[in-house]
Amino acid sequence: MQTVSFKLNGKPVAAVVGPVESLRDALREKLHVYSVKAGCGQGGCGSCTVLVSGDPIVSCLMPARVAEGLEIITLEGIGTPAQLHPLQQAFHDNFAAQCGFCTAGMITVAKALLDRNAHPTREEIVEALAGNLCRCTGYLPIISAVQDAATRMNRGG
Repeated sequence: MQTVSFKLNGKPVAAVVGPVESLRDALREKLHVYSVKAGCGQGGCGSCTVLVSGDPIVSCLMPARVAEGLEIITLEGIGTPAQLHPLQQAFHDNFAAQCGFCTAGMITVAKALLDRNAHPTREEIVEALAGNLCRCTGYLPIISAVQDAATRMNRGG
C-alpha cells in the first residue's frame, strides 16, 4: 500500500492505494467520485474516462500510483449544477443522454477535444469519441451536442 497525492478537480487529495489498484477504483472507492463509471474494466467502453494533465485517459487501465503529482479532472471538475459547462448544457439541450452511463466519459473526451481544437470537424468529433460506447442514445445527438458546444464556446458562452 502507498499514499498517492494529486490534484482532483483543482483540489489536493491523497488516497492509500494498492500496487495494482486502478485510478478508476481509487476515484470511486476511496474518493467517492461516482461520475467515473465502472464499465468494461478493459479500456474498451470509455465510461471511466478522466482527464490526466489534460489528456483523456481510461482510468480503469491506469494504475492509481501513477497519478502521483498529476492533475485529474472528472465530470465534477468540468462544471457544477449551478454553472454548467457549455458541453454539459449542449448535451442537455440536444438530448444527448438517455441512461447517462456513458455521458461523463463522452463529455470528458469532448472537453479534451475542444480544449485542443476549438473548431473540430464532424469527422474529428467522431474520431475523438470513437473509444466511448453508447448503447442507448446513439451517436447523432452526442455529435450534435459537441458541435453545439463548440459553437457556444467560440461565441464566448
